[in-house]
Amino acid sequence: MTKRASDVTASPPGRPRRRSKYTVAPLVLIAANVVLFSLFFVWPAVIGLVYSFTNYTGVGAFQFVGLDNYQNLFGDSTFYDALSRTLLYTVLVVPLNFVLSLLIANLVVSKQAKGASIARVVFFIPWLISPIVVGVLWRWLFGENFGLINYVIEKLGGSAIAWQSNADLSLGVVVMAGAWWGTAFSMLLFIAAIKNVPTSYYEAASLDGAGPWRQFFSITLPSIAPTSFIVILLNTINAMKEYPLFLALNNGGPGTSNNLLVQYIYQTGFKTGQIGYASAASFVLMLILMAVAIIQLIVNRRMENR
Repeated sequence: MTKRASDVTASPPGRPRRRSKYTVAPLVLIAANVVLFSLFFVWPAVIGLVYSFTNYTGVGAFQFVGLDNYQNLFGDSTFYDALSRTLLYTVLVVPLNFVLSLLIANLVVSKQAKGASIARVVFFIPWLISPIVVGVLWRWLFGENFGLINYVIEKLGGSAIAWQSNADLSLGVVVMAGAWWGTAFSMLLFIAAIKNVPTSYYEAASLDGAGPWRQFFSITLPSIAPTSFIVILLNTINAMKEYPLFLALNNGGPGTSNNLLVQYIYQTGFKTGQIGYASAASFVLMLILMAVAIIQLIVNRRMENR
């Protein structure tokens, strides 16, 4: 006769109840995460929020200045230039990343694909490289005086292109580099999602005469909608926080024309010693990211409820 679970875990009357290891272990893991989250996120965030209302310079004491930092920030044209470049970079790199990663994932999982395992490794290599190294590699490719692309163009009889001194071309190079680097991670998510689509859907569609494009738009895309949402959300947040790739490739140049919001925060905080002012800009960026995440969550929920 087997004992019921309630009989095993129940303690005799008058004796303290013992917690099983299956109850204690999750509590320990959750407590560790709460401590780490509080130590490395909540506490720095609180400190940053306090600094945003002060004139702190990073050294010595500080005084509370109320909303002066925020008022000065919203009247600073340099801040708006950095914000507009950040939004432009995000609008360009996120769709490019999405299309490339989805295209590669479809090709890799295709039954007609040869060497799919090798292709996955090759396409995943960029994700293993530091963004700093990625920036240096692309700088070697698109350098105006020493880059491989201009060398090839000149050998073919053309003129060198101003990849670095033209602000728009410089931003375009960073967009391509960012999409190339981020495609690997998105591709893995799409591969997992596509493999989870039941093959019976495609078999039924084939019997109805649907071609590959019709199957892709009518079966694949709707089935991987949750993954698409995650990919767009993560890429949007990463793009708006991008910094090392710009630093290594063109340092936000030419001049300051391609400075993103994170670069603006870094320069005002650490180069000019305006920690309070930079903290205010950091909180504005955090509010923007939270707004983006909330909007995307609402849109995704409405799409799921249709």
